[in-house]
Amino acid sequence: MLNRIEEWIDLTNERFSNQRQSCALFTRDFAGFYSEEFLSNSYFVIVDSIPKPDFPELRQAGLGDFLDMELQGITYKNTYYIVPSVAQNLRLHFHELVHVAQWKSLGAIGFLERYISEVQSVGYNEAPLEKLAYAFDHHFSQDWQKVDVPSYVENKI
Repeated sequence: MLNRIEEWIDLTNERFSNQRQSCALFTRDFAGFYSEEFLSNSYFVIVDSIPKPDFPELRQAGLGDFLDMELQGITYKNTYYIVPSVAQNLRLHFHELVHVAQWKSLGAIGFLERYISEVQSVGYNEAPLEKLAYAFDHHFSQDWQKVDVPSYVENKI
């Protein structure tokens, strides 16, 4: 199932490739948190509806609630998708970039395996990968000390 999800992700990212924007736009805003190189290799797409792989196997695995959630953003590898109402929300961009770092650190199959396992066992709100992203976006919103997010993620997950 994980390989099928990754294939869907690759096709989705390819389908939206002409609409994606480089996160290098946030170099100044996120200085000290994300390097220019990291941001230049990360992308976002503004979409009216968040794309999600709605496979029967995912629902059978107990992920129906997650698939049915109204999300403002979701990350697939180095690209995240957001709805227009949050396109200017730096905190949301920051949050999704934490997930980009997680994908990069864990690899696609590793990320999917861990994320799905966490959501199944403790739910979305308590999933450690989500909690880390929320903790970092809160840290950013409070204008606290700069932390190299990708390095932190690499060392802690």
